[in-house]
Amino acid sequence: MLFLTKLVFKNLFRSKSRTIVSVIAIAFAVMVVVFAKGLIDGMIESITADHIYYNSGHIKVVDGEYQKRERLLTLAYPVDGLAGQGLEEMISSLRNVEGVEMVIPRLKFGAMVSTEEELVAMSGWGINPDQELAFTDIEDLLVEGRMVTPGRQEVVMGSKLLAKLDRRVGDEVTILFNTAFDSLRGVTFRIVGRLETGLKILNELAFYLPLDQAQQLLYMDDQVTELLLVTSDKKLVPQVLSRVQALLAESDDRYQAFGYRETSDLIPLMDLSAAIFNSIYIFLVLLSCIVVINTMLMIVKDRTKEIGMMSAIGLESKNIMRLFILEGAVMGVAGSLCGAALGHLLNIYLSKVGFDYGEALSGMSSEVIFDTMLYPVSSLRNTIFAFVLGTVVVTIACLIPARRAARLEPTEAMRE
Repeated sequence: MLFLTKLVFKNLFRSKSRTIVSVIAIAFAVMVVVFAKGLIDGMIESITADHIYYNSGHIKVVDGEYQKRERLLTLAYPVDGLAGQGLEEMISSLRNVEGVEMVIPRLKFGAMVSTEEELVAMSGWGINPDQELAFTDIEDLLVEGRMVTPGRQEVVMGSKLLAKLDRRVGDEVTILFNTAFDSLRGVTFRIVGRLETGLKILNELAFYLPLDQAQQLLYMDDQVTELLLVTSDKKLVPQVLSRVQALLAESDDRYQAFGYRETSDLIPLMDLSAAIFNSIYIFLVLLSCIVVINTMLMIVKDRTKEIGMMSAIGLESKNIMRLFILEGAVMGVAGSLCGAALGHLLNIYLSKVGFDYGEALSGMSSEVIFDTMLYPVSSLRNTIFAFVLGTVVVTIACLIPARRAARLEPTEAMRE
């Protein structure tokens, strides 16, 4: 084996240009695999996190009829307690379910503001500020001012929404909305904070106000439109969801509970994309193998007489085959190592600066929770995966020229 190893390195350095071209081809393919896998994983993590933060929590509890009409932001089907109990008692019961760490109430409603040029449609979110700051990353998105304070008629809005209204932090804005009794009401709020985010729903459509103020102004005391349940880990959602559904079935069948995956169209699509890309990664490495196979076939052709001489002096066919597989494996390891390292460094850099897809996704609906800033994930697991994939695929691909070399008849090879 030691003899074959020495021979492998001697042969690789005999034709440096071919070896270098093959290694570069493998390195480029593996680097693309590391980058693409990091980008897809980052996209999935971002979409999942934003959906959980700003739409569903890990588990979402709503009235069954509200779920069918959620896009209308109707106030006709509130969450107001279990079987005659109040909202606080319901929240307490859900919090006692094993695996539930937080229960976050939200009251969403349609609203609008009249400017000199247009009528701007919006979505009001009555929230508990402390819980939202503890659960979501809203504090990182708040670039000016502060979060709303309970008991005050205050709002926080996104930058683009403020631009539409021609308002800024510190100004007042009169917002029109329908109450729970379907009567039109206008209330003046002070703008105390500005959000800057790639999420169109927060930047262009929604505004925050204190939950107690939303309940009072909408005539929905002790009522909300949804409850978001938070677990310690999203992997626990299936078990916790079954417990929550059992509690609701026993107490009040008006309500339904949904896991975060059930309330999103994008998350299953991203999972499908990840599965498809796993096939594409293999295809990319196979493309680079064409260069390696071509190089190895040329080496076999150039060394035909040499192979015949080795066979004539007693080197078995399996050892000749092993020799060429080892040569391909060394190129695969070298190229995969370089490509994996370069891809990892690239993802480390891009995970900090990100990609802005704002222009490409400008036509996307504001209701779709998709952050236009995407950050690839710099993962050691992805790097090792790409390295192993490149090494294994290249080594297997070298079986073609290796088998050809092993099948050469010594007498015929000697005459070449």
